[in-house]
Amino acid sequence: MGRGLPILVVEDDAALREAVCDTLELAGQPVLAAGGGDEALQVLAGSEVALVVSDVRMLPMDGITLLKEIRSRLPQLPVVLMTAFADVDRAVEAMRAGACDFLLKPFEPQALLEHVLRYRLPEKIDEQGVIAVDAVSKNLFALARRVAQTDATVLLSGESGVGKEVVARHIHQCSARCAGPFVAINCAAIPDSLLEATLFGHEKGAFSGAHSSQAGKFEQAQNGTLLLDEITEMPLPLQAKLLRVLQEREVERVGGRKPVSLDIRIIATSNRDIADAVASGHFREDLFYRLNVFPLLIPALRQRIGDIVPLARHFLATHGARAGRAGLRLAPAAEDALQRYGWPGNVRELENVMQRAVILAAAEVVEVAALLLGAQRPVDPTAAPPLPAPAPAPAATSAGALPPGSRQTAELRDVERQHILATLAAVGGSRKLAGQRLGMPERTLRHKLRQYRAEGFLDP
Repeated sequence: MGRGLPILVVEDDAALREAVCDTLELAGQPVLAAGGGDEALQVLAGSEVALVVSDVRMLPMDGITLLKEIRSRLPQLPVVLMTAFADVDRAVEAMRAGACDFLLKPFEPQALLEHVLRYRLPEKIDEQGVIAVDAVSKNLFALARRVAQTDATVLLSGESGVGKEVVARHIHQCSARCAGPFVAINCAAIPDSLLEATLFGHEKGAFSGAHSSQAGKFEQAQNGTLLLDEITEMPLPLQAKLLRVLQEREVERVGGRKPVSLDIRIIATSNRDIADAVASGHFREDLFYRLNVFPLLIPALRQRIGDIVPLARHFLATHGARAGRAGLRLAPAAEDALQRYGWPGNVRELENVMQRAVILAAAEVVEVAALLLGAQRPVDPTAAPPLPAPAPAPAATSAGALPPGSRQTAELRDVERQHILATLAAVGGSRKLAGQRLGMPERTLRHKLRQYRAEGFLDP
């Protein structure tokens, strides 16, 4: 049986709804189902859920209307939309309305599960749920609990993958604000053109596509905690606006005139040296000092060796249960190898290694060979350990609901690439003009063009 809050599946096609629910239940996820938007809102009125997975094309209430209703009633609840139509305009509308992501139908069961694990609300973290065996980690969480008793702004720094968000959530759960929302936003993941409206909210008509007013992350975190993840990636013009919000403790929506008073705690994170970012002119010095009230460094995993094996056992049990291989355990030699490895990717890499071990382990005892420590390349079939017999595939393909979607995904990428290159040619190669026509940040466009060049679609 799954743990934690259920996933709400909203789909008016009964066969597809059943297939999606079956896929989630087979993976150990508790599920609730609704046949349309009105029924979904009734479910949400009486039940807590961790995530909503909804179709877009439904009658009488479509998925985007449902999304907007959820955002107004339950702003912290994540929503993933399913659609069989690669409609760019509706995708943009949905992202502005607060959707986490899209799933393009038909999709593979694994794609669905990845979205669920990525976006579902996490379990609450308490003292018993924190894995801190090493003395360094124990001191870290002791400091976190101490600062949690205040409303001081916290600046968490450390290498990528060390668990900064885990510490941030622990601070929230140990604070007087634990009953309030914990709202996180990755400043590096949101396009520049959407970041301001995402943070501060917007009024109806503030920009093209703003058909209704929308509270931003600051307002959504009212009486709780707001996590500004990867704060050093925020554009400089937006840093100035953020500084004013922190100084005045009020926010003004895009296109709005009435400020909204805030009662929130701010936690910021960065995997870069913020002092270097300030020195290079990429981060405002005044904002740095505003955030740097209680700086806390999260040590790298190699600096807290005592945590490695307990964390590995935890991840092995978690992913083993999801894969139908409960009872897997580490061989002593495997545990020794884990402690001797340098972990450049920190806790995130450790979780990836254990997930890989669940797949590769030939027996109930995970040996060193199944770890593939330091593997940066695809698994070599000639060197991989013998594999156990695979478990039966989920029955989610019944009624043709979830057939493999790799071909459709590739086709969608082809359409996107052709559209981008045609637009670029129409404006004489100007990335700035092409970005404006496409509604795409220039940074994103540059990344895609580099990808197309590497794939041979553009001349070097």
